[in-house]
Amino acid sequence: MRGVKPHLRVEREPLRDRPPPDYLSDDAKAEWLRIVPLLAERKILTEADVGMIETYCMSIGTVREMDREIQRTGAVQKVYKIDKEGNSHLINVRKNPAVSIRNEAMTQARLVASELGATPVSRSRPTIADDDDDDDLFGWQGAS
Repeated sequence: MRGVKPHLRVEREPLRDRPPPDYLSDDAKAEWLRIVPLLAERKILTEADVGMIETYCMSIGTVREMDREIQRTGAVQKVYKIDKEGNSHLINVRKNPAVSIRNEAMTQARLVASELGATPVSRSRPTIADDDDDDDLFGWQGAS
């Protein structure tokens, strides 16, 4: 396309203080109360991001819940068989299902945190410029 490219600026109304949804678990609500003010301060959250924030907080809530379960019951479960005389015999050792659930939730939380700009790597990426910043990505002003 020839000619001067239009200078498009996305209007983003930052999301301010918002209480966590009632349906979140206590762990997810605690993460909401921790992360939303931090992201809102950076002015990167909008109303469109609420679903991603919920997903992130639910994932962190699941991680914390499963971690407590693993601490309570262990990372492995012993499977016993009771014989006719009532004696128990160890027949198998298997991974606690909470370990897999926690790992999946950790992966989901990491992916969503990256999308929200809540990881060190994602914070180092270029962001949308402020209205008073006319520089493009490479620092050239007025280049057409």
